[in-house]
Amino acid sequence: MNSAQADAYLRRIGAQHPAWPTSDVLRELQLRHLQTVPFENLSIHLGEEIVLEEKRLLDKVVGARRGGFCYELNGAFGALLGTLGFDVTYLAARVYGDEGKLGIPYDHLALRVRTVDGGDWLTDVGFGAHSHYPLAFGERGEQRDPGGMFRVVESGPDAAGVRGAGGSREREDLDVLLGDKHQYRLEVRPRVLGDFVAGAWWHATSPLSHFARSLVCSRITEDGERITLSGRRFTLTKADGTKEVSELVTDEEVLAAYRGRFGIELDRVPEVRGAQ
Repeated sequence: MNSAQADAYLRRIGAQHPAWPTSDVLRELQLRHLQTVPFENLSIHLGEEIVLEEKRLLDKVVGARRGGFCYELNGAFGALLGTLGFDVTYLAARVYGDEGKLGIPYDHLALRVRTVDGGDWLTDVGFGAHSHYPLAFGERGEQRDPGGMFRVVESGPDAAGVRGAGGSREREDLDVLLGDKHQYRLEVRPRVLGDFVAGAWWHATSPLSHFARSLVCSRITEDGERITLSGRRFTLTKADGTKEVSELVTDEEVLAAYRGRFGIELDRVPEVRGAQ
């Protein structure tokens, strides 16, 4: 990513070019990203190709003013942070599903980001409802965030009853929790963006993937609330957790919601593939 592309990305999220890659700057950039770039899987259901290459990600997120899911959002954001002078490492994670079962390898992409003032942070703009600010990577106690109370802990057989291959404890892996609920298991080994191609393909095509079975478009508002459009259902989740739900009837209402609420211009309403 060159300096002009980085400046265009910063304008996309409403941020100024920082003087130094500090922890405070990282906090601001993550929050602005969550407020302006939607977490969405519309490409899957619009028949659009998902390509995990930096230029294609920038074309989508910055040029087309779209969002994406974890591989796209954290892939693009990681490239921006690296250009701004942050030390960025791509990390693979497996998401906890029903009954504490872990998902596929390369199920999720997250970022480990180090700053010039000595911060070491878990940064994630691609998990949907998650922390608004980076989480301290080395902190093992509770971390209060507008998105809830988070913990980053060493994984083991006592974590939701899950063991590694052969029943051994995965001492180097970390579990990320929101309250008492396990979110995902994070590997600490560095990865590259190309490692996640198979995971992105599986989530876009497998009937077992929730991304292939449903529509989602979501972001945080400047008031700290979350707005979500799932098909034709619009949900406003307030800071206290209460929800207001409304159904959009016409195609015009749906397209207007994508445009007005998420800044996404579409020429047709996305429908779950195979559900038409």
